[in-house]
Amino acid sequence: MTMDLSFYKSDLSEEIREEARAEGAAQCGAENVLIVLEVRGINVPEGVRERVTGCDDLKILRRWHRRAVTAPTAEDTFEDA
Repeated sequence: MTMDLSFYKSDLSEEIREEARAEGAAQCGAENVLIVLEVRGINVPEGVRERVTGCDDLKILRRWHRRAVTAPTAEDTFEDA
């Protein structure tokens, strides 16, 4: 019996895989921002947590990650965003 594997090689399946990779990267980026703030002992209000985890733009998440290293408050992470 031969199994049809053409779907796994199709443009649609590659698009689905790429979308999943992008979502995973954004999730990891958001987690990194929150981890930096938490390790620094900075209170992370629910609104900040929602804004960070709701962001799917890696460029913005990278900017927030860099700001989280020195921001005096969680809200200041977004200062130049």
